[in-house]
Amino acid sequence: MTGTAPAPFTADDYRARMDRAARQAAGAGLAGLLVAPGPDLVWLTGYTPTAVTERLTLLVLAAGREPVLVVPALEAPDAEHAPGAPAIALRDWTDGKDPYTVTAALLDADGRFGVSDNAWAMHLLGLQRALPGTSYASLTEALPMLRAVKDAAELDLLAAAGAAADAAFEEIRKVPFAGRRETDVAADLAALLRRFGHSQVDFTIVASGPNGANPHHEIGDRVIERGDMVVLDFGGLKDGYGSDTSRTVHVGEPTDEERRVHDLVREAQEAGFRAVRPGAACQDVDRAARAVIADAGYGEYFIHRTGHGIGVTTHEPPYMIEGEEQPLVPGMCFSVEPGVYLPGRFGVRIEDIVTVTGDGGRRLNNTAREMVTVD
Repeated sequence: MTGTAPAPFTADDYRARMDRAARQAAGAGLAGLLVAPGPDLVWLTGYTPTAVTERLTLLVLAAGREPVLVVPALEAPDAEHAPGAPAIALRDWTDGKDPYTVTAALLDADGRFGVSDNAWAMHLLGLQRALPGTSYASLTEALPMLRAVKDAAELDLLAAAGAAADAAFEEIRKVPFAGRRETDVAADLAALLRRFGHSQVDFTIVASGPNGANPHHEIGDRVIERGDMVVLDFGGLKDGYGSDTSRTVHVGEPTDEERRVHDLVREAQEAGFRAVRPGAACQDVDRAARAVIADAGYGEYFIHRTGHGIGVTTHEPPYMIEGEEQPLVPGMCFSVEPGVYLPGRFGVRIEDIVTVTGDGGRRLNNTAREMVTVD
């Protein structure tokens, strides 16, 4: 694939994200947010420590206050060069000093704070010792939609990642399947994702024959045979944003039953996609896809949620699952991936990343959803 490199996010972009996060925290009744190294820190500041160690690194956000990044002194030079650094005040601490005392000075002594899920228990316990009057909530629970609504630049990056994954699928269709191990095809898929611009490959599921009945099958040395259905589920990060797509191919000509189940899953995936529109609840997407499969008598074989959000990670809120009443908002991106899994026999899954538009949804994966045969 060719194309110009995307424009990098600027300090102003990161400043706006941090300001929005702080305001959302205040709106949720929190005194602020504490963000450890991980996807939230990358999204908010563009900073990824060279190595995540036992030394405390923590971004402190509170409405009406300047963002502060507490960092070990030996990592401060790298932090100063992060894209969002001009919008942040750095507070470094040296070995032998107590980083929790440094951090405690930035916090309300009796405040309740949202904490990123990647925070280490030892760091949270250290803060609790320094400020016993504070309390904490998981950021995913307190602000589940923090990263859910993407701006135009993020949507472009997600679309490019999806197109790269599509290009990988078009190429993997051409390689031999029969007589090769699942691990061989998975290695081909990983190499193709990298060829088409992925810097990180998160998963390459190749589940052949009866292994396809396990949605999260770990690739193994099973030799793929003619007559196998093969579930391909793969993705990773390109320019910092995720891809995730699934297609189910058949080695040689399928049986009538295999084709019928594949067509059923395709119909369910289409129904889930058509349920995407602003104001609909996340669970509506799950219900629409699940109803098609249940009405055909295969409901007990659809054993997972219909979708998950995607952004700077390949799995994040929102989730397309019964009970999730969060309304869809333009800019949200998530998978729509129903499946049918027949134990001991085969499985079928079809997955696209979809973004909510002003009047419906738009697919970010556009390879054939009809049955594809391979050699």
